[in-house]
Formats: sequence, C-alpha cells, structure tokens
Amino acid sequence: KANKDARGNPRDGIPFHPYYTVHDLFGLSVFLTIFCAVLFFAPTFGGYFLEHNNFIPANPLKTPPHIAPVWYFTPFYSMLRATTSTSVHIWMAVASVAGLWRAWSLRRHPLRLAVLAAGMAFLLWALATVDAKFWGVVVMGGAVISLFFLPWLDHSAVKSIRYRPKWHLSVLLVFALAFVVLGYFGIEEPSPTGYWISVTCTFIYFGFIWLMPWWSRLGEPRPVPERLVYHPH
Repeated sequence: KANKDARGNPRDGIPFHPYYTVHDLFGLSVFLTIFCAVLFFAPTFGGYFLEHNNFIPANPLKTPPHIAPVWYFTPFYSMLRATTSTSVHIWMAVASVAGLWRAWSLRRHPLRLAVLAAGMAFLLWALATVDAKFWGVVVMGGAVISLFFLPWLDHSAVKSIRYRPKWHLSVLLVFALAFVVLGYFGIEEPSPTGYWISVTCTFIYFGFIWLMPWWSRLGEPRPVPERLVYHPH
C-alpha cells in the first residue's frame, strides 16, 4: 500500500473486476465440466467414486477376496498394511540412528542425555514387544496428524516455492509421487512387491514431514521482492 500512483491506487494491485472475476469463472467452468462428465458419463468412475463392491449382490456365505477403503483413504490404508514385524524392525533401526545422532549433539548436557536415553530405551522396548498391528494404527493415524504440524516444521527463510532453491520443488514432487503410489497399492491386492514399495513410500512420507526442519533450511533462496516481505506493525 505504500507504493501508490498519483491517483492513490497501489502500483502492485489490479482491479478485482474483470481480472479475478474471469479467473474465478474459469476455475468454476473447469470444475463443472469435470463434475458433469463424471455425473453423466462415468458415475462409478471404474469403482473409485462409487465402490465396485456396492454393486455386488450380498452373499452371507462368501467373503470378498479383497476389501479396500474409498480412494481417498487408500494411501493411509497402504501404510497400515505395510506396517508388519519386518517394517517395525526397520523403524527400530531408524529410531536408533536418530537417537544416536541426537545423543551426540547432547553429549555436553548429561541430564538431557539421560532423558533421551531413557526415552529411546522405552521406545525400542515398546517397538519390540507391542504387536505390529498396533503400530500400524499408530502409523496410519500419525500420517494424518503429521500434516497439521507442517506450518511449524517448515523453517525455510522464504515461504513461496517460487523463491526457494529449485531442488525443494523436487523434494515436494517426490513426496507427492510417494503419496500417489501409496494410494495405488492401497487399492491393489497385497503382494510382496507392493509391500516393499509401500514400506519405502511410507518412509519417504514421514521423512519429508519430520525432516523438514532440517532440509527446508538448506540451500540459498532467491531474493524476495520487497512488496512480498511482511513487516509486522
């Protein structure tokens, strides 16, 4: 607002009409086109929008060979299925490495180091003794809850992806691809190949989120224009 022309209009601003009006109408028309295409030509969408099992006559003497949730739950369902005793051992190894790395950074703080050691011992004991099905539920729920912490986990100096290092976009695309792959294997029947791919994508998912305080600070961001810099009053 400080950068205005002789008429008092912001130099960096544009009128709402017709620019934003046309912009919103275009988005609305695209949505209605896709909506009507699904509604009139593919209401079931191959069993993704309306599940295929809903059209199978009920048979109390036969259990369906494969039961999958609705498509928007399949990534988290895939994480649930990928959490077995084998993957729990991998989680234990990852937790041990993370604990040792943190212990090295706290080597000059004996009290904090003792608390960390006690916490790691309890965590490893719980992972080793509690059934993997329980940890599958924890992983599935944690995958959803973790998303709520993203605003506080992002420690980048700039917020817009436009001014961040280019490889930040690559990291985001890998995360998105892993999420889509998890969704695909959540629909498919279990298989050894699908299991290991799901395990890998699960670690990519959590690694992207919980390592964000570290990797989001790496790289040199591009200069942000002054008009986009927020100055608190």
